[in-house]
Amino acid sequence: MPSLSDAAAQTAPPPRAWPRPAPTALFRGLLSLIFLVAGTGHILNTEHIVGRLLEAQYGFLATAIAPARPLVLLAGAALLAGGLGLLLGYRTRGAAGLLLLVIIPITITIQIGRPTLGPLFKNVAIMGALLFFVTHGAGPYSVDAFVQRRPDSP
Repeated sequence: MPSLSDAAAQTAPPPRAWPRPAPTALFRGLLSLIFLVAGTGHILNTEHIVGRLLEAQYGFLATAIAPARPLVLLAGAALLAGGLGLLLGYRTRGAAGLLLLVIIPITITIQIGRPTLGPLFKNVAIMGALLFFVTHGAGPYSVDAFVQRRPDSP
């Protein structure tokens, strides 16, 4: 007679296999670059980004919450932290979630209301890519996968 654990093992879904681990890692790395560059720009060229926020049609939505300069610096730090996490595949779901939380208000305040739709839909596409990593994680070529393989990991 089969035991309860045998039945559970038969009904448990198999571990997810990544059909293309190298392209997934490349996708993650290339996606991270936009956040690393943007975050660096927010930190090193703060006044320019503050000016863009203040001139944006819906920038008042952000500046009603806090002054522009601290918002830009905070966004820059989050973009750098999330971009680095995404690049390394470290706490990838959280890093991608953080980046989503940053890119959504940036898209609403800066991209909506511009004369061209290209930057808006670029951000929409980036949000889709981030949702992939929020739901699937980093994949096998990542710090996350390395930590999970360690015998002393929880």
